[in-house]
Amino acid sequence: MKVHPDQELAAGFARDAEPLFDVLSRGARRLTHNDADADDLLQDTLLHAYAGFRSFQQGSNLKAWLFRILYNRWVSTYRAKQSRPAEVSADDLIDRDVAGSALRHAAGSRSAEAEVLDALPDNDIKSALAALPKGFREAVYYADVEGYTYAETAAILGVPQGTVMSRASRGRQRLRVALAHLAPTTSDEPLIA
Repeated sequence: MKVHPDQELAAGFARDAEPLFDVLSRGARRLTHNDADADDLLQDTLLHAYAGFRSFQQGSNLKAWLFRILYNRWVSTYRAKQSRPAEVSADDLIDRDVAGSALRHAAGSRSAEAEVLDALPDNDIKSALAALPKGFREAVYYADVEGYTYAETAAILGVPQGTVMSRASRGRQRLRVALAHLAPTTSDEPLIA
C-alpha cells in the first residue's frame, strides 16, 4: 500500500515534535506568564512549524527550530496586542469616561516614553533621558524604567538581546555623565568609574 507524501510528513512531524511538547509548553509559559496564553502560543507554534516542516533540514536541531518559531510567534502576538486599541464594553462606560477619552484624543496621542518622561520629578533627568540617542533611550526606558527583561525588551524593539544589553549599558553610562553634576560630592574621588 502506497503512503501519501502528506501522510508521511504528518507522521514524521508527530514522531519528531511530540517528545518536545513539554519543554515547548514550559517555554511558552515563561514567555506569556499565563497558562491559557501559553497553550494558545504552543498551538500556534505547532501549526506554523507543521506548515513549514517541509523546509526543515533533517539532521538539524529540531528543538532549536521549534523554539525559534515559538519565540517569533510570541513576538508577533505581542506586537499585534500592542497595536490593538483597548477594548471596553459599552455597558461599562459612563459619561465621564467618554468625555475624558475625547479630551485625551483631542490633545493628540503621545508615546509611552513621553508620558513617563513627563511624570519624572526632575527636569534634569527628563532632559538627560531625552538627549540620549533613540536606540539608547528606548533600551533604557524599557529595561530600566518599565522593568522589562533584556529578552522582552529585545522582542519589543525587534533587535537582538545583545544589542539591547549594549544600548542599555551605554545609555546608563551617558546618563551618569549627564547627571554627574547632581551627585553629592563627599571626596575628591571621580564620580564615574
